[in-house]
Amino acid sequence: MIALFDLDGTLTDPKVGITRSIQYALERLHRPVLEADSLTWMIGPPLIDGFTRLLGGPEDAPEAVRLYRERYSEVGLFENEVYPGIPNLLDRLKGQGIRLLVATSKPHVYARRIVEHFGLLPSFAAVYGSELDNRNADKRDLIRHILDLEGFEPRDAIMIGDREHDAIGARANGLTPIGVTWGYGSREELLKAGVARLVDTPAALEAPIRELIGSTPLRAAGA
Repeated sequence: MIALFDLDGTLTDPKVGITRSIQYALERLHRPVLEADSLTWMIGPPLIDGFTRLLGGPEDAPEAVRLYRERYSEVGLFENEVYPGIPNLLDRLKGQGIRLLVATSKPHVYARRIVEHFGLLPSFAAVYGSELDNRNADKRDLIRHILDLEGFEPRDAIMIGDREHDAIGARANGLTPIGVTWGYGSREELLKAGVARLVDTPAALEAPIRELIGSTPLRAAGA
């Protein structure tokens, strides 16, 4: 039994660190610096895609990512907090013999530092993320990579996340997705992407995880 967890917007709330680092990159590029609340749509998707959209094209996106990481790698990754109820949930799931993995589009060199910093690392068998050259930033590629390395059957696993990318990546690889509503994706976004369940609190996650692991991938919620 395997449960893959997204990081940003699912295990932790990274708004402050991510938005301040985006603002830093915009300032260094001499672009208008937007308010934090207007940048939260960039939390979750691959960073290069977000900057390409934000800057109106791909020309300056690689440099924006470099500048973002200049701040994020030293300061921003710790401007973050664990959602209430997550540590207890992870302890209960691990105690039931469920193998827990982190699956994030964030580079794994940052993701592991975050998970370790906030005391969550003992709950996870492994932390998977993208590479700094953007390999595996797409959740479809990342989950395929995890399947290749871990060797489990897709039907024995679920993917838990707050954005459509988590659900799309899961379904592309035969996993059942659960959407959580305390992050940065809307209920409409998650339902459209095909989540099997929508969950509103960490405490409410345990039951659908236990129900769905090992089941044939179900129809999307509301389908």
